[in-house]
Amino acid sequence: MFDNSSNNQPGSQFQQSPTSLPLPPAQPPYPLTPAPVYATPTVPTPQFAAPMPAVPLADPPSGDDALMAIKQHALANLTPLVGQIDQSPEEKFKTTMMLIQASDNASLIKEAYAAANQITDDKARAQALIDVINEINYFTQKQDQK
Repeated sequence: MFDNSSNNQPGSQFQQSPTSLPLPPAQPPYPLTPAPVYATPTVPTPQFAAPMPAVPLADPPSGDDALMAIKQHALANLTPLVGQIDQSPEEKFKTTMMLIQASDNASLIKEAYAAANQITDDKARAQALIDVINEINYFTQKQDQK
């Protein structure tokens, strides 16, 4: 099948090349330096504020008392989080007013007043300021009755 007559070695299927390849030099002509090793970039892990522990809800009574207990605990858990909610000034005002009225917490009046002053619509800002005044009246009259 193969013609071995032109080979120099018996049984060889391939013809040897008359030219030989040069051997590489014993040492390279330039110094070999290892490639620099770069640290693998680390992607920073997002750091989120640890959630505030929820106010535990002990065994609540039944009926309306249970609902009021849940409401009080929800208000206690919501109050520190309100500043972290992305809301328009008008929404922030409404949320703050809801907290004031639901918890009877006069200490939030300053926040409601600041939010009211940031409302850009004149009519809505005027109504919000009226609501702040009414809440202040409620708390001051409540103190006068005591």
